[in-house]
Amino acid sequence: MSKRDGDGLKKIFGLDGKVAIVTGGMGLLGREFVKALRDANAKVAIFDLNVDKYPKEFERILKDDRVVPYKVDVTCKDLIKSALKNVVKRWGPPHILVNAAAVDIPPSYTKGNTSFEEYPEELFEKIMDVNVKGTLLCCQVIGDAMAKGEGGSIINISSIYGEVSPDQRIYIRKEKKGTFIKPASYCISKGAISNLTRYLATYWAKKNIRVNCLIFGGVFNNQDDEFVKNYSSRVPLGRMAKRDEYNGAILFLASNASSYMTGANLVIDGGYTAW
Repeated sequence: MSKRDGDGLKKIFGLDGKVAIVTGGMGLLGREFVKALRDANAKVAIFDLNVDKYPKEFERILKDDRVVPYKVDVTCKDLIKSALKNVVKRWGPPHILVNAAAVDIPPSYTKGNTSFEEYPEELFEKIMDVNVKGTLLCCQVIGDAMAKGEGGSIINISSIYGEVSPDQRIYIRKEKKGTFIKPASYCISKGAISNLTRYLATYWAKKNIRVNCLIFGGVFNNQDDEFVKNYSSRVPLGRMAKRDEYNGAILFLASNASSYMTGANLVIDGGYTAW
């Protein structure tokens, strides 16, 4: 590759001088997004409640002065505003927002009933509060700062379960502690994110803000062998995603490579929703 070619790719995919905010940046995928954005030369602020909980190998990333964590509850608008004020004071207005903060109920959940008929209201409210309200508030506050500045790119993180119903055969397993059924709450919350993306894409188009949604399939995270086998059998590629396999899509949507793309739902799922 010639220097000219390299400079051309850097111009398209590089994020020099850009300020990024990643909500849920201490999570499994959030940490990957932070590293990818930093490696593309962006300055990255992490908005997360669990700023003190991370793997030892992530310490190296946090020692970089281009990465700064802020303890933020995304369901509290005042805390988002306060953290954003600090980011602007340190680096200037944001250009990139990745809404990765989310909660779900894992198959290991055994407290109470996960059936649709008996599903606890408090769990539904918690998931909707973080996944939908949290994304909405961050878009309101940080998107407003983008609109008053140079514009930018908002990347909402959704799931295949916002597009299709879970195959309960993957989850329903008779265990000593009971049967787990993938609940509706996560699916409802992610479906809402897809349409919020379309709404904001049209709302902010004239403010030079692009809003897109990444729809991900399941990620391998040391789940039990039975679950991994069941899930992988539903995927044409025959496996779950590796945790770093979504980074390319993040860089694509954050950079000039996607300059004419807004209001889109980009599916990356190993083919899960293709059949």
